This record gives sequence, C-alpha cells and structure tokens, in this order.
Amino acid sequence: MNKIGFIGGGNMAEALLKGILEAGLYHPEQIWVSDICIERLDFLRRTYGVRASGDNRAAAGNVGMLILSVKPQQMASVLAEIATAVKDGTIVVSIAAGIRTSKIRAILPNVQIIRVMPNMAVMAAAGASALYNAGASQEAMEEVLAVFNSVGKTVVVDQEDLLDAVTAVSGSGPAYFFLLMEEMLKAAVSLGLTGQIARILVLQTAKGAALLAEQAAAHNETPDILRKKVTSPGGTTAAALEVFEAYSFGEMVQEALEAAARRSKELSV
Repeated sequence: MNKIGFIGGGNMAEALLKGILEAGLYHPEQIWVSDICIERLDFLRRTYGVRASGDNRAAAGNVGMLILSVKPQQMASVLAEIATAVKDGTIVVSIAAGIRTSKIRAILPNVQIIRVMPNMAVMAAAGASALYNAGASQEAMEEVLAVFNSVGKTVVVDQEDLLDAVTAVSGSGPAYFFLLMEEMLKAAVSLGLTGQIARILVLQTAKGAALLAEQAAAHNETPDILRKKVTSPGGTTAAALEVFEAYSFGEMVQEALEAAARRSKELSV
C-alpha cells in the first residue's frame, strides 16, 4: 500500500490509524492526518509518529487512500476545499453518517468512492463495519477491507440504502446493549449487590455471552439455541424471560430498529 490520509483526527480516525499501524498495513511516515485542532494534531504526532497538520489539501493530495472522518455537517465544505487537490483515482472513503456517495461524486467525479458505516467498538479493535462500493476497483475494495478489518469485522452490502439498516443494527447497536447493561446494574444494586460487584458481574456476563455467541456461530448455532440451553423449564432464567415476553420484548426490539432505520433515511442527504 502507498500512503493513507485522514481528514478529521477524532476518536474514529485514531482507532483506525492505531489499527493499521498494529497490523503493519502502513508505517507512520505513510500516514497523513489533518484536523482543525492543533492540540489534537500534536497528540497524534507525538503518540503515533504520523504526519499531522491543519492542511486538508496536503493530506488529500499526497495519498492513495483518503478517509473522510469529519462530521456530516462539515462534509460539504471539506469536499469543496480539497476538490482540486485530490488526484484522479484516489480511493476516497467516507465514514460520515448520512452522506450519500452521489454527494461526494458530484464534487469529486474522478475518484474511487467507498462508503463505510463503522461503529464505536472500533475504538476497542472490536468494531462492526459495513462497506458499500460506489464504483471502486476490486483492488481498492481489498485495501479498504484490510483497513477496517484491522479494527474488527467487516461486511459488504450491495445497495447503499442497506446502510440505513446497518446503522440501525450495528451503528446504533452498542447503545442498545449499553442500555440493557445500565438497567441490569440498577436492578443488581436494588437486589442488594454493591455497585462494584454489580459492575464486575454485568460486564463479564455481557462479554461472556458475546464470546459464547461468536463461538456458537462457528458451528451454525444461533442465539436462540444458546438461550434454550441456558433456560431450564421452571427455573430462574425462565422466570426472567417470561417477564420479557410479557412486555413484548421482541416487538419492542423490532420497532426500535425500524425507528433507527427510518431516522437514518431521514437524515441522509
């Protein structure tokens, strides 16, 4: 691989550059980062040894792959700024939620565009990302897949509209699990456990359940099979699940994800 640049040096960009460095995909001198915050640039330069400056055009014009990791509301001005600096054929990767590839294509007509929806777990190298290829080469796709696989697991969707579903499932998904953990912590304390003990038990239970589900998936076992394995008829787990069912937990989850997907469509420009 050649050189890679990031416009926007926030948490997501830092997670990605850390991942690609640890995976050996790029060396520090091959990584360019631009940001409006001088303190942030100093931190990235000191910590990772990358090229860091406030010049978006320099970052855009000196790399083979450019990752746009700015806020959606900043995208239009950034694209206008770098339009004449980006070289033809550059792989341009957008991770800005709601910005459709047609908007990027209108300003950067001669680049290879790939849109990615990652989630915040990339910051723990356990991200779930989905890629949509808007006309890039297979070689470009493989390079982008390597970048996002360095911070988790990646899937490819063949329709851009499916990124709304991805947003509802995995983009927003961590918050759903955090909400369940939050409520379990409250309930654990109300049952008499200390906050410290509750945190240990809830966090380890969540981690263990995810690992078990991942191991089971390798043997084509789905979560409902695991749930049945841990649920003895008339037992404690069954008692808890009956309450979830009484409150139509499945319908609640369905409606929540549909709401997130609708909102993602509404925000797309």
